[in-house]
Amino acid sequence: MKINILLPYKEKFTADKASSVSITVKNNFKYSSLKKNIRIFGQHVKEPMFKDNFVGIKKTWNFLASKNKLLASEMCSIIEKETNTHQIIEVHNRPYLIKIINKKVKNKVLTLFFHNDPIEMKGSKTITQREYLLKSVDKIFCVSEYIKARFLKGIEDETGKVIVLHNGIEKTKTTICNKNNHVLYVGRIVKEKGVDLFVNAVEKIYKKYPNWKFIIIGATRIGEKKLHDKFSKNTIEKFKKLGNQTFVTGHLSANEVQTFMKKASVIVIPSVWQEPFGLVAAEAMSNGLAIVSSNVGGLPEIIGENGILIDNINHIKIANTLEKLLSNRKKIKKMQMDSLNNFNFSANVSSKKLDNFRKGLMTNF
Repeated sequence: MKINILLPYKEKFTADKASSVSITVKNNFKYSSLKKNIRIFGQHVKEPMFKDNFVGIKKTWNFLASKNKLLASEMCSIIEKETNTHQIIEVHNRPYLIKIINKKVKNKVLTLFFHNDPIEMKGSKTITQREYLLKSVDKIFCVSEYIKARFLKGIEDETGKVIVLHNGIEKTKTTICNKNNHVLYVGRIVKEKGVDLFVNAVEKIYKKYPNWKFIIIGATRIGEKKLHDKFSKNTIEKFKKLGNQTFVTGHLSANEVQTFMKKASVIVIPSVWQEPFGLVAAEAMSNGLAIVSSNVGGLPEIIGENGILIDNINHIKIANTLEKLLSNRKKIKKMQMDSLNNFNFSANVSSKKLDNFRKGLMTNF
């Protein structure tokens, strides 16, 4: 049996530049009992994670050609040359590739993973497209109940093909200790993530809390240090001007982010778009942070009652919430304990669930 994982081309499967899809695939692979059967297809990188299980595809010289279609075609060509007829193909976040793969590989189990809103993705925007996917694949995995509901909007899943498989995170902390007076924002420096709301909220309150530091971790694009547009440059410039209580790290690797989270006390997740899952929220819980978050998308599903969820979030609501929180050490400690003790997104558990689905699909093949 071979398990072929197809990443989106934009993913860089390296330790320092991995984004949410790559991190999820990495975590599931790490705890899988089927490692020897797995190979991961993605764009060619110099130092891939799990290099013995990674197949890097170099981009074509035809700049007009779809890089994702190239990846899919190259993967299919490799599979078709093999005598092993027991093949699982797992497509991550590129639903429009299902038709291409179905035409090229005839004898396989085909599954699709949604990490983002299906209704906003090429190949699954319409009811007709989603009905085709439901008929054409063996399982559809969604990172949250929110994403599952979006996929099933206007259609029915009579066969039970659509499954929620939460992203798995490694729990890095077991006790609440050695926490600093740090409030974090972790994410890309883009409008939809609400980073400007965080900056405006900090501007409103920071002078009242001279013993606290406010830190932004992230860049406009994953894996890059520099800022790319007027919004990100203006936002960070404004934040830095607030003085020696504010810090900007730029892009950090996943391990470096974990180091900051272990020591921080509070995190603000001010997203104004419908977060599909909320990887940062799950990581914050695993590190025992007090969470202040917008109440959108999959975030309430991940955080539950273990943080403060803000409806119709804005900088004034964030500022008011932080004022109440930073003045109450007892409240912060309770929220930190709630996060840590109620963390339910272990990579070990999610990986075992996925392996069980794989085995079941191959048994019925």
